[in-house]
Amino acid sequence: MASKSIRSIKELVVFVTGAASGLGKAAVDRFVREGCKGVIAFDLNSFDNSDLKNKQQVVCVTGDVKSEESVSNAMKLCESKFGKLDAVLNCAGIGIAMKTLNEKTGEPHDLSLYEQVININLVGTFNVNRLGAALIAKNEPLNGLRGVLVNTASVAAFEGQRGQTAYSSSKGGIVGMTLPMARDLATVGIRVNTIAPGLFLTPLLQQLPEKVQTKLATTIPCPQRLGDPDEYAHLAQFILENPMMNGEVVRIDGALRMQP
Repeated sequence: MASKSIRSIKELVVFVTGAASGLGKAAVDRFVREGCKGVIAFDLNSFDNSDLKNKQQVVCVTGDVKSEESVSNAMKLCESKFGKLDAVLNCAGIGIAMKTLNEKTGEPHDLSLYEQVININLVGTFNVNRLGAALIAKNEPLNGLRGVLVNTASVAAFEGQRGQTAYSSSKGGIVGMTLPMARDLATVGIRVNTIAPGLFLTPLLQQLPEKVQTKLATTIPCPQRLGDPDEYAHLAQFILENPMMNGEVVRIDGALRMQP
């Protein structure tokens, strides 16, 4: 017999950032397919050519995760459209490749690029979480719980490679945010978890030559292939539905451990 505390995603309204492509898009597609009550699909990029606009449960919003006004307006839209918010899934993020010091030119890492990655990946995640938590806290508790926040870090938070100082810093910050935020929000019944994906077949990786994609896949012990974004989305769904998942960082990487 299933536990009465397991909550079906069919009841939920979810706010997904980075929803126009990649892991975020895969999550929205899965949530809709599994009967989610409603989804706010939020992304800096336009949804003009996205099939998400044709999905009845989805409201597409173009906005900036770093902006208090932008996210606040989207949260108000969520409340007016669906009457509540149950969960946030943070997928918005960028990455750059730049070493701390260019040995050939003597040039140090560009500070503005470092700040850009931190502001989008880390500050943006915090901004969406704090505003999402304020809306989720209005819910009537069910078995003592009101909702859940799910972040997206990366295996680079633990094994950042050369040239990933900015990216790894941002993802390491998300990992460090997880437990204290879960403790902060425990008194209002809001769970907080983080997913740390390995190498997934997102649009970023799809831009690489097929030979490079094949080589990357060989670094993953088992299964020896790039991850399917729907596998990430499946884990996100599990975290949303399972009430004992709290304060955790979960790797999904096929036993990958990044080399220098």
